[in-house]
Amino acid sequence: MKLLLNTLYVTTPDAYLRLEGETVCVMIEKEKRLQVPLHHLNAFVLFDTMMSPALIGRCAADGRSIIWMNRTGKFMARMEGPVNGNILLRQTQYRAADDVALSLKIARYFIAGKIRNSRQVLMRGARDSKNEQEKIALVQAARLMAGNLNKLAHAQSTLGTRNLCLHHP
Repeated sequence: MKLLLNTLYVTTPDAYLRLEGETVCVMIEKEKRLQVPLHHLNAFVLFDTMMSPALIGRCAADGRSIIWMNRTGKFMARMEGPVNGNILLRQTQYRAADDVALSLKIARYFIAGKIRNSRQVLMRGARDSKNEQEKIALVQAARLMAGNLNKLAHAQSTLGTRNLCLHHP
């Protein structure tokens, strides 16, 4: 599971970012205005802002992105650290995308998971509901989801999976 981290946007002109231990310090006119733990950040977007070489190097080593923009927001440059990847996995994924039968099988699994999760949310909502009409509507929607799950097994193309919905046929 990938942890989604934050992007730090610095829009104050002439701010300076530097590394202090395991934190990023935002300095404005030689005064520390913000300090953020580095492990909370995945990327930086800097508008007319400078960054210390030590912080740039650390970002590169850790795979954090840095994007520099000018004062008006025009893109100036981007720095990306090393990218992890598995070429054999990517090749297999591309081959699977070209195989219509395999793509359909994979799409069925994805959509079945989404339908099951949605159905669980509906059933939980029905159990927790204090309003009887709302409870009936949620149970009915969950039944329609179960019907869509049965229809999914008979889908002949990935285009056919788009027709699965909560509406009666």
